[in-house]
Amino acid sequence: MKQHHGKPLMVATAVEPDHHSLSNPHEIRVTHAKLELTVDFDNERLLGIATLSVNRQPGCPASAPLVLDTKNLAILKVWTRRRFSRKCAAAFTLGHPDAILGTPLVVPVPAGAQEVIIEYQTTAGADALQWMPAQEGKQKSLFTQGQAILTRTWIPLQDSPGVRITYEARVTVPSGVRALMSAEHKVSLAKNVFRFKMPYCIPPYLISLAVGDFAFRKLGRRTGVYADPAIIESAAWEFAQAEKMLETMEKFYGAYRWGRWDILVLPASFPFGGMENPRLTFVTPTLIVGDRSLVNVIGHELVHSWAGNLVTNATWRDFWLNEGFTTYVERRLQEALFGIERAEMEIALGVEQLLELLQRLPSSDQILHINLDGRDADDGCTLVPYEKGAMFLRVLEAAISREELDIFVRKYFDHFAFQSITTAQFEDFLQEHCLKLNLSAASKVDVHAWIHVPGLSEPHAEAKSSRLEAVAMSARNWANGETPLGAIKSQEWSTHEWLRFLLSMPALSSERMAELDATFHFTQQTNAEILHQWLMMSVRNNYELAFDRLRAFLGSIGRRKFIQPLYRELTKAPNGMARAEELFKQSRAGYHSTLVQSVQRLLANPSAMTTD
Repeated sequence: MKQHHGKPLMVATAVEPDHHSLSNPHEIRVTHAKLELTVDFDNERLLGIATLSVNRQPGCPASAPLVLDTKNLAILKVWTRRRFSRKCAAAFTLGHPDAILGTPLVVPVPAGAQEVIIEYQTTAGADALQWMPAQEGKQKSLFTQGQAILTRTWIPLQDSPGVRITYEARVTVPSGVRALMSAEHKVSLAKNVFRFKMPYCIPPYLISLAVGDFAFRKLGRRTGVYADPAIIESAAWEFAQAEKMLETMEKFYGAYRWGRWDILVLPASFPFGGMENPRLTFVTPTLIVGDRSLVNVIGHELVHSWAGNLVTNATWRDFWLNEGFTTYVERRLQEALFGIERAEMEIALGVEQLLELLQRLPSSDQILHINLDGRDADDGCTLVPYEKGAMFLRVLEAAISREELDIFVRKYFDHFAFQSITTAQFEDFLQEHCLKLNLSAASKVDVHAWIHVPGLSEPHAEAKSSRLEAVAMSARNWANGETPLGAIKSQEWSTHEWLRFLLSMPALSSERMAELDATFHFTQQTNAEILHQWLMMSVRNNYELAFDRLRAFLGSIGRRKFIQPLYRELTKAPNGMARAEELFKQSRAGYHSTLVQSVQRLLANPSAMTTD
């Protein structure tokens, strides 16, 4: 995409093949989707009509059909239409199903036809959708999660991040609920009909829908929060700095190009900390802890408005371009808003987790430009693209200076705005617009090794935090019997410091675990980050007094970052696999399909684990 008077213009960009799509955008390319959706809560399905605008690419044979990605969709009827003409029925076919990629929908497109119209329904196999039952007088609700390749389970599209489209939608819902999408709200004439328009081209995984009883609070001129009415005030307080975050990002890297930035707090079954849907970030309620200590997550999703939404990975093996940049800039944002100590703590914890992960990941999965051929796209969602990608940028910063790196990154966002790019395109741009201008710095950074070689192939700056080091010393001194718990001054500790305290503990007896619990009340902790680490320790040390809370936690929270490691820890305990399987059987009905599949893979292979 190119910018023209603030509007993106559609251009064809040649990218490497996307092995996670069965579609054919190199021949016929979808450019716009007009969606008519009816939400059927009784049968837990969407009834849809998708009108797709298509362009036959130069050199495409006249006989070439349109090929779309679908998975577990019921395709009812298909038509094609020339401009200003009536639609004509099309004799579509469904190809051979693939367990990971789904089933290609093949539609003959006559010469001159600009639209393909598909009537369809979702099925129980629509993995992007999570239907939430009515509970305690609350309305039923629904949310979607399309990343990485799940949009094809609720919309027939060319479901590749390299195929950017604009979209509009008309969504009909039952009375008592409202619809929200990752798009601009348009005026509707009926109370139960909601209209949306996204005029900027986005990858299909960023098309999102949520339906429920959502209250709204304004946070700033361009920011606001939606949530269940019972928690809307708490959410508004927790995320009150959203507008300031947005203004700070604009000072770093230029104008925010999406209009509004609103936040939607979803049910606790939402599988991620946040999802960066343009204009409407989805977040987990586990961020609402009453002290604003976890707002780095919404900061991370805001940064994606530049790194990921504006400039997107062309394929899922280029995922690090989204997450490495975002993780690096997120820490810069935290430093600007909350001080360097906060950023240092986040970096230190992130690096420690990466180093631990690298010890058990196969070498092929330690590469930024990972090969995912024949694998689920989600297999690449480890800490490697996040933390190793951010570490690479910090090494680059140290070599050329922060000021020069900021100039480069802003130029990168502007040059590739509204485009999906490959790692090779990034490397060429880095060489031309950064390293060639500073040959001395270029000699200090082995770009090829950072991107294409397993592990950490050259020295990197050790991440240190004096505050975390002091906390770790307190933990060691208590564990060694040198300091009583009552002497530890923890009253002003942040979430990060509590995490370091728990992570610094050696193996403990049940009696010593009980002593910790009696002093700090970890088993009753309401901060999910801290509770998660305590439950990990409890499983590791067989602290049975916390197991009722473990069962409740696994049955009420669906955030993959928390739940998957707990199951993994259970599999390592004596007779733990049986307990893990039992708890998963009891809890899986409340999990999104993304988490269900992750845990299933984990139980089959405990060494495999993706990230948040």
